[in-house]
Amino acid sequence: MQIAVLTFEGFNELDSFVAAAILNRMKARGWAAHITSPAEYVTSMNGVTVQRQKPLEFAADADAVIVGSGIRTRDIAADRALLSRIRLDPSRQLVGAQCSGTLLLAKLGLLGDLPACTDLTTKPWVIEAGANVIDAPFAAHGNVATAGGCLASMYLATWMIARGASMRDAEEAMHYVAPVGEKALFVKQAVNVVAPFLQAEMATAG
Repeated sequence: MQIAVLTFEGFNELDSFVAAAILNRMKARGWAAHITSPAEYVTSMNGVTVQRQKPLEFAADADAVIVGSGIRTRDIAADRALLSRIRLDPSRQLVGAQCSGTLLLAKLGLLGDLPACTDLTTKPWVIEAGANVIDAPFAAHGNVATAGGCLASMYLATWMIARGASMRDAEEAMHYVAPVGEKALFVKQAVNVVAPFLQAEMATAG
């Protein structure tokens, strides 16, 4: 499983790095999450500059994509030339968005009026873009998932591993990164949030 973690100028470190780190717990199974950016170097909202691992066009070929957020997402959403470089296909890819990344999915026409999650700051803009924003940390419909709140990235990672491998694999990845003394609690919380959407997907497929 090759995963593109879309990371733009002004990105939120928690959104890109936490999800990528959890997903890369699956390296032994051939998984790899790549920081994927339009420019060779991007600087975070807090001044951390990183070198991309893959160009933006890699998203079209990846098995899964996570669209991260940042302080310049509204500018990106208004940049038609940049948006045209983001080619996603939920019919064959798992696609997740974190916080203001949900705005980009809305602008790309991947949400429609389905319930979606985002952060509180971005909520009005996502609604303006036509999405049905709900007060929840995570939602998934088919191959598209959205999460709201920086630390909700753990739900995106749990969902993606459960969909691409198994819930058991997702639990093991979460168990590794969860705080000592609270591992069972964190794993249970992640499963409780994500599992209903997996069950709904299986029911639809059946």
